[in-house]
Amino acid sequence: MATTELMTAEDLLQLRDDEHRYDLIRGELMRMSPANARHGEIAAEFVGELRSHVKANRLGRTYSSETGFILARNPDIVLAPDAAFVRSDRLPPLEQRSRFLELAPDLVVEVASPSDRWTEINDKVMEYLRHGVALVWIADPRLQQVTVYTSDRGPRVFTIEDQLDGGSVLPEFRMAVAEIFE
Repeated sequence: MATTELMTAEDLLQLRDDEHRYDLIRGELMRMSPANARHGEIAAEFVGELRSHVKANRLGRTYSSETGFILARNPDIVLAPDAAFVRSDRLPPLEQRSRFLELAPDLVVEVASPSDRWTEINDKVMEYLRHGVALVWIADPRLQQVTVYTSDRGPRVFTIEDQLDGGSVLPEFRMAVAEIFE
């Protein structure tokens, strides 16, 4: 019986010239479908709002979906969320940022696509939380809501009447859910 060799984060990095996006889940390559325009608009809204707040308050760095984060090794898990935030005190030196970041972001945002299954989304949320992400936001364009996950409490759903806040992860950050889906 033949065995499949698991990929590493370094193998994935070599695929950067490939036109596709991938996640690496326990050493197995998962090709990501290109996002639709609505998905891109919502992800850009998050990145823009987060970046403005983070930069104005010198809190750290924000990242878009082009950035891979190594959450685990042997087998490797590399995920590229739609938006992410990492606190300044956790950032590696600049010379180490020319590859995937080997850390769990403090905040991750994923925008659900029509083709996503909720079991897959839930699995991804659990991976993020298991590997140290403090705050996960899942935006659902169809339902116009954001579900907030943390490791210390159950999921909370925010609708277009509500405001998201960054809690202790992003102090003083506020964003109206309605603005996300305009």
